[in-house]
Order: sequence, then structure tokens, then C-alpha cells
Amino acid sequence: MIVKRLSQKLGLVMSVLLCPMMGTNTTLAKEFLPTDINHNSSIIEEPTNLGMNAITPVSELSDVSADDWAFQALRSLIDRYGCVTGYPNNTYRGNQALTRYEFAAGLKACLDHIYQQNVNSTTNSVSANDLETLQRLQQDFAVELSTLTERLYNLETSTTQLESQQFSTTSELEGEVIFALSGVQGTERADGSGEPIDDNLTFGNRVRLTLETSFTGKDRLQIRLQGRSIPEFQDATGTQMANLGFDGNDDNKVEIDELEYRFLVTPQTQVSLGTVGIGLGDLIPTVNPLFSGSGDGSISTFGRENPIRRQGEGAGIGISQDLGESVNLALGYVAIDANEADNGILGNDTYAAIAQLTWQPHEVASLSFTYARSSNSFNTGTGSELTSDPFNRDAEDVMANSFAAEASIRVNPEFILGGRIGLIQAQAKDLPDQPNANILTWAMVLALPDFGKEDSLAGIIIGQPPKILDNELGTDFEDRDTALHLEAFYRFPLNDDIAITPGVFVITNPEHNDDNNTIYVGTIRVTLTF
Repeated sequence: MIVKRLSQKLGLVMSVLLCPMMGTNTTLAKEFLPTDINHNSSIIEEPTNLGMNAITPVSELSDVSADDWAFQALRSLIDRYGCVTGYPNNTYRGNQALTRYEFAAGLKACLDHIYQQNVNSTTNSVSANDLETLQRLQQDFAVELSTLTERLYNLETSTTQLESQQFSTTSELEGEVIFALSGVQGTERADGSGEPIDDNLTFGNRVRLTLETSFTGKDRLQIRLQGRSIPEFQDATGTQMANLGFDGNDDNKVEIDELEYRFLVTPQTQVSLGTVGIGLGDLIPTVNPLFSGSGDGSISTFGRENPIRRQGEGAGIGISQDLGESVNLALGYVAIDANEADNGILGNDTYAAIAQLTWQPHEVASLSFTYARSSNSFNTGTGSELTSDPFNRDAEDVMANSFAAEASIRVNPEFILGGRIGLIQAQAKDLPDQPNANILTWAMVLALPDFGKEDSLAGIIIGQPPKILDNELGTDFEDRDTALHLEAFYRFPLNDDIAITPGVFVITNPEHNDDNNTIYVGTIRVTLTF
């Protein structure tokens, strides 16, 4: 008779709290609970028939400390019945105060556990004193338990809906849209034509859709579609030094822009294979990644990365090997037009290969040394016209050896200094005496992450676009002066999905010729991600 009466009382307690929509999981994660309650009673819906005098006592809104009766009672129940497990840092056994919702989560888990024990047992294992304790706790925290039940039900409903509507269990679809309002200012074009610079404002866009798939959890297949209509300012200014870092005009024709598959051979070895849109820079790490993104980094082509990484794009293969915790060796090979029968991969006379050793002895410092060898693909798209063709259009077989070093140091979390230098030694193999030309580039960068707002970035770049220092073909094929690239931009996030980046860069002595007037390039880049 006593056992029956205790079971009835316990059932009455449970019937108030439990409902079919709730499961019996006793490891409810704390992050799903409202931990930022500001003790404002307006968040609790009072029954409409209580009147103005039914004011919730302050004691019912305050946190539950370890000294409170309720806290000690629940801890005692946990010790006897083992009804709460999996909470971080032994939440309900420590001395840290809990919000009323955190406490209610533990109480709910304990009630579920005890209820299931008695449902699955022929005898009642709950004492009369514990039953009374449960009744009192349930009454004192009735509002929180009810709110918690409703929120968990809504969460489970949303999760079920997401699972039924998800694109794929192994694939993710991501998108990026760039809108750019851009313009250029100057007097005359830098190509010696004497024509004025086209200084009209332009408004263009670039759209990318990326499908990422993993088959094993340790690999990634990336297929990227792209359509764009952003003019290259080389056409308006007479120099490729003025090009934006996200330009390109395909009349918004959508095509596969990148196709790559990466997988781990061992935990320290990664292999990359790509047939479309693979550049040398995609196969090696970068020491200054805050500037390298076309949608969220530098606004100029020159500012994004060391120009020697821009020698060639096509089908490629790369291997990244960790040599310990702080050293990485990356190798890459890119063949241009490898899908054509008369070119292929290994027999192709237009290719580029790269090797880079990256050293990161500490989280605040990184250093890399790079070597690249290219055949008929050393044009970086960032220097003077002579650097694109230093041998007067007479050479059809040009080999180049490139050397570079890059460094970055985080002075503090909001102040990062970086620098890079690159040297390209080009040789015309099919000209008499096989003349050489040496091309130099360098840059200093300053990054200010979280400048003014979290996830923002202020960036400053000062550098020299690729310049021919000397040329054995003759002094007429050397850059006689020095151009400087001066850039500043500020990426300001409106929210997690939208960022606005106003920026400007200045080219002094364009084409490394002080007879040319300074060129100014400005843009407002709006990047939407989804």
C-alpha cells in the first residue's frame, strides 16, 4: 500500500512536468540554455488571472547559489540516484552559482531519470522524503521548467525540420557575392599613348557558388562556379599595376572556376589535385592570410600576395608535409592548358613549380622561404609591361627561377606586421647568348584586426610592384625609375554575412617611369556570404 501511494505521488509530480514531446536525455548541454538572464521579470509570462498584486518574488529570480536549500537538495538527489551526468566541470556538484534555468535543467534531468527508473522497475526506489523534496523543487521552479520544456520542444522541432530539408549529409553549398563601386583617377595613360585615363565610375559584381563535399571526413572535394563583370583597370590606365584584386569580366557567364580534391595520406601529409583554376598560391600556405582573400582581403591584385606565387594557373598537384609541430614543406606543380592534347601535363612547355618551407616557431611569428621555377609563365600580372616580356617579344622559350621570403609577427592581438620580398631571374633560352633579366618586388604590410569592431580589419600596404633591375638584352629593356604601391583599406562587417570594404591605392611613377603621372584607384567592395 505504501509503495503504491508513493508511486501515485511521484506520478503526480511527473505529470505536471513531463509531456510526450520531451525525451529522457540527461546530458542537456548548457549552451542551449539562457545564461544571460538579466533578472527582469518581464521575460516570464504570468497567468492572466493573477491580477496586479501577483508579483514574482525577487528570490525566485535570483541565481541559485551553492548555499541555497534547493541547490543542496538537488545535489543530494544527484549523489543518491546518479541522475545528472555529462555536464561540464561537474556543474551541479561544484560551488558555482547557477541561473534558475541552469538549475532547472539539472532538476528536469533528475526527474526524468528517477521517473524512468520507476517505470522500468517493479518496486518504488524513491523514499518519501525524496518525493517531498522533488515536489517542493518542482513547485519552486515550475515557471523555469515550463519555459525550458517549451524551448527544448521548439529546438527539437527546428532540428527535425533542418534534417529533413538539408542539402546533403556530406556536402555544403556556400556562396559569395561581391558588388563593387570603383573608379580610377589620373591624367594620362601609363602606356605612352598620350591618351587620357578613362575615369568613369564603374559598378560591377562577382558571384561564386561553392559546393564542398567530404567522403571520409578527412578529405574535401571543392567545385566552384563563378560569374563576374568587374572591369580590369589596366585597360583604362595602361598599366596592370592598377588592377583590383577581385576583377575580371566574363559578362557574368557562369563557368567552373575551380575544381579541386584534397585528402590526407597521413595525419601529417595532405595531397591536392585540381584540374581547373589551380594557381601556385593555392598549393602552399601564406604567412599573411589576412590580405590574400579576394573577397575580404586586400583590394588590389598586388596587395593580396607575393607576385611570384602568381606564375601560372591551370591543372595542378600539391603535397603538404608537416615536419614537426612548427615546420611545413609544401610542393606544387601547375600545368597551363593541360587538358589540350598537344600540351598535356608532363610534356607541357608552359608550367610552373614551387617549393616552400614555412616555419612557425610560435603563434605570433611566421617565416617562409619559397623557390619557384616556371616555363613561359612568369608574368605575374602585377608589374610593369617590361616584366611581362623583358626580351622585346623575340623570345618564345623563357625559363625563370624565383626566390622569395615572407615574414609576419603579431606584436599584439590587434597589431600585425608583415613583409615580403621576391626575385625573378628570367632567361631567354632561344635567343643568342641566352640573356638574363632580374625582376625585383617587395612589400611591407600592417594589419589591425578587430579595429573598432570585432571581425573588422584595417590594412596598409607599401611596396614596389615587380621591376626589371637589369637586363642583359640592353638598358632599353630595363625599368629606369621606381613605382611605389601605397594602399589602405578597412573591412567593416555589418553582420556575420555582410561586410563593406572601402579602400584606395596609389601608384606613383606608374610603369616605373617618372614621366607618368600618379594613378589613384578607389573602390567600395560589398561582400555578401551565405
